[in-house]
Formats: sequence, C-alpha cells, structure tokens
Amino acid sequence: MQFALWKYPVHFLACGFGTGLIPFLPGTFGSLCGVLFYWFMAPLRPAVYLGIVVPLAVAGIFICELTAQDYGAIDPGFIVWDEIVGFLVAMYLVQRNWRWALAGFLVFRAFDVWKPYPIHLFEEGPHLGLSIMADDIGAGVYTAIILHLLCRAGRWLVNRGRTKFL
Repeated sequence: MQFALWKYPVHFLACGFGTGLIPFLPGTFGSLCGVLFYWFMAPLRPAVYLGIVVPLAVAGIFICELTAQDYGAIDPGFIVWDEIVGFLVAMYLVQRNWRWALAGFLVFRAFDVWKPYPIHLFEEGPHLGLSIMADDIGAGVYTAIILHLLCRAGRWLVNRGRTKFL
C-alpha cells in the first residue's frame, strides 16, 4: 500500500497517522489512536472539546473520501480517521480515567463491529466520505449513551450506599 502515504498529508491523516496500516485489526489500532486524542482532550471544557471534534468530523468527510477515491475502494480498512473521531464522540463528557477510557474503547469497538440498527444503514449513504464517517459517529453516539447510563447508575448505587466500587 505505497500510495504516497507520506507524500499526501490527507492520506496520512486518513490512515490515523499510520495506525491504519498495521496489517491486523487496523480499526482497533485506529481507535487506540482515538484514546490518545481523548486522553489529552478530556480536560478541556465541553464547548472546546466539541469545537475540536466537530471540525475533525467535517474534515474527515473529505479526508476519507479523497483517500478512498485515490485508492479506488469504497471503505478500505486502512482508513481509520472515522474510528478516531467516532471514539472522540463516544467519550464526550465522560470522566477522564483509565476505567472509563477502557470501557469506552470496548463498547465503541463492539458497536463499530456489530453496527446495530440504524448504524449499518449509514454505510450505504450516497456520499462516500459521509458514509465512511457516519457509521463510526453513530457507534460513538451509541457508546456515549451507554457510558452515560452506566455513570448515572453507578452514582445512584453509590448514593444509595450499595457499593463503594464506583
């Protein structure tokens, strides 16, 4: 896959700074790149966090489409920018600690692979770049819902004195 990865910065970004070129589980390694982004972005104010994620998502539409077109594929596995952004969506307003990062990673990967309704429909969109990005953003939204529900349930249990684990 020597399609000028280093020559075109767009391809380098689409490949998640090279993580998408790992020959096995590129989406997983791309998501791990997202964990690194999240770790540094989590302390930011929510508006600033969103102010970074939204432009990354919009740029991703063009980044992923251009790279897929240049390679001649619809959604090649080495494009992992969508996993990075999807994970950042998943972790919006989630407390920064390794337990939540691990939970978010596992739940996000499960939704990204499983693609429950209607996420799998997003892949069939009419716009190549948007369809590449949309299913991972959908997985990120599902993950965020699960994580926030778990967080609320944990607070409720702690407030009831039922557990000191959380």
